[in-house]
Amino acid sequence: MPVKMRAFGLLVIGAISIVLVGCGSGSGSGGGGGFSSRGTEGKAGVFRYPLPTNPTSLDPGKVQDGDTIDVCQQVFEGLVKWGEDNTVQPNLAERWDIQDGGKTYVFHLKKGVKFHNGRELKAADVKWCWERVGTRAYGSSTAETYMADIVGVKEKLAGKSPEITGAKVIDDYTFQVTIDKPRPYFLGKLTYACAYVYAKEALPDGMKDMATVEQMVGTGPYKFEKFTPEEIVILAANKDYHGGAPALEKIERPVIKDAQSRLNKFKTGEIDLVALERADLPAIDKDATLKAQLKFFDRPSMYYVGLNTDVVPALKDRRVRQAIGMAIDRDKIVNDILGGINRRADSILPPSVLGFRENTNYLKFDIAKAKALLAEAGFPDGKGFPAVQFSYRDGRPDVELVAQAVQQQLKQNLGIEFQSRKVEWGAYLKEHNSRKLPAFHMRWAADYLDAENFLSQLLASYGNENKVNYKNAEFDKLCSEADGILDEAKRKELYGKAEDIVLQDAPFIPIYFQKDAELISARVSGLRESAFGHLPHTKTAVK
Repeated sequence: MPVKMRAFGLLVIGAISIVLVGCGSGSGSGGGGGFSSRGTEGKAGVFRYPLPTNPTSLDPGKVQDGDTIDVCQQVFEGLVKWGEDNTVQPNLAERWDIQDGGKTYVFHLKKGVKFHNGRELKAADVKWCWERVGTRAYGSSTAETYMADIVGVKEKLAGKSPEITGAKVIDDYTFQVTIDKPRPYFLGKLTYACAYVYAKEALPDGMKDMATVEQMVGTGPYKFEKFTPEEIVILAANKDYHGGAPALEKIERPVIKDAQSRLNKFKTGEIDLVALERADLPAIDKDATLKAQLKFFDRPSMYYVGLNTDVVPALKDRRVRQAIGMAIDRDKIVNDILGGINRRADSILPPSVLGFRENTNYLKFDIAKAKALLAEAGFPDGKGFPAVQFSYRDGRPDVELVAQAVQQQLKQNLGIEFQSRKVEWGAYLKEHNSRKLPAFHMRWAADYLDAENFLSQLLASYGNENKVNYKNAEFDKLCSEADGILDEAKRKELYGKAEDIVLQDAPFIPIYFQKDAELISARVSGLRESAFGHLPHTKTAVK
């Protein structure tokens, strides 16, 4: 993120479908989000923008997708946060000291920060929340990815320790964290949702998911007012927010699964912001009013085809994976299908991520060579090649278009069958976390702007997000060395070598880098941006 901003994205990280009970019922059912009674006129101070799917979980320790994280980050906070300059900034911690050569962090908490129930935040709350997420019975799929660098987390997750030994309460306002080795990206990991803090007294059983809005008590600029599954999330401004009262009164997030319905509701004034699909852009370009409200945002995110090296025997063969990579015409996908908006991905690392290179050892489109490799692997013209299940998420027409294009190109260029399978988002994430999907079209969005977040997390054998079961000893060695040193130039060199190895091994076929297109109403001002997406709406206003 899985943020994994993360807004409007897919991320990275085992979410579950949940049924939460709100404090009232909404109007409509699944498509309107409760706006039918109000008509098309917006209300000053109320920011309305849709969720393309039902929230996967509103428990910070379980959430892993960008759309849901965008809700959670309005309500819950961590010790640190992202700033508009894409650097880690103080949040619940007003400052920190780094000691012991980069292995110990001493966080000094901001005094007077209150939970939504009025109780003051103390360092013991941070430890309690982290240990809840780090308890095996709780079942977080993100704790190991983002917190395992902390001494004692792995032991806690394995049930071998009653506490996270590297997380210590020094006093009410001082919290000390010790990690296993110097890691220049560690603070970035603490911006992720599993490190958020909430009021433990609101949870009758700490090991169960947050089940009602009354249990979702954070310190953020907004608090949960209502959640009706499949319909709407409503957040109310926290007037006592430690960063100053938000300009908005409320945020309304209707669940609108159909892309055309989302666009139509923007046109009729029922929502104030909508993420677009590429098919929408030609018509918008011809409409002067809509075109004036169109904004583009480059994101540090990469869409790719994943090939599981451990499920389908044919995909274990490097030559087969290379053939697949060479048979996908990424230029055609980017220019013809996606309208030339996105940038073709010749690397796993996106622009703005530490270690990005313009020139990499990527697999070039070459049908003749692809066919030769496939024949060499024992499948001439695709004969004898097994049909491969090829999964992708629902709710995103662009994702479906690309998946279908990949399927068609592989059939046409190699004679092999990738059987497209669209899956509901929550179910997709659950299957993805099992590491058993044979092939899939997916996105990874940066959680922090470091190569470790892509190469080590996604593709090293020790990476918790390695869902393609890729293993290469030399790749692991290069990444592991780069993960634990502070010399930036040396880290770039090591990660560059590792990236070239994995691009040729082809468990990932990078397709394109993300560029968001959004319609934002002229009523909206004060949106704060980072590379990851829209930051929490502390300054957003709607007139």
